[in-house]
Amino acid sequence: MLHEVNIASMAIDPTSNTPIIILKSVKGDQAVPIWIGLLEATSIASALRDIKFDRPMTHDLFKNFIDSLEMAVSKVEVCDLKDNTFYARIYFVSEQKSFDMDARPSDAIAIALRFGAPIFVDDKIFENSQMTEGDYEVLNKSEEGKKWAEYLENLSPEDFGKYKV
Repeated sequence: MLHEVNIASMAIDPTSNTPIIILKSVKGDQAVPIWIGLLEATSIASALRDIKFDRPMTHDLFKNFIDSLEMAVSKVEVCDLKDNTFYARIYFVSEQKSFDMDARPSDAIAIALRFGAPIFVDDKIFENSQMTEGDYEVLNKSEEGKKWAEYLENLSPEDFGKYKV
């Protein structure tokens, strides 16, 4: 089952200095953090704040191209999580045809924002991305690895809003 989500917040992971986007279910309390690249975070943040640049950024250029083909984006889905990698699909529509294509979630979200398209997350993403007590194994036994495991173990959803992009 798919759940419509919105962007609850963007944050910076204080340990890795990597941007994180928090997707939260519109109906319910489910949320999923997705670590993304700095360029994609900038693109998402600029779309959220409706910042326009003199020259089109990559996602703006892609939107302009799709618009010129008289197509639209109907929705995006974060549809899978394999080996700690998230997968997404972008759904395109026109009068003549519709199709979907594979994308990184950060790119799919940046595109969805530009088209005003809804964002969905599959049930299995919420299920597979949640850490439950005893549901993990510390692979890095070094002191640094133990600190990282402890940090992750004590992480709560409220922590994500502390570090704004």
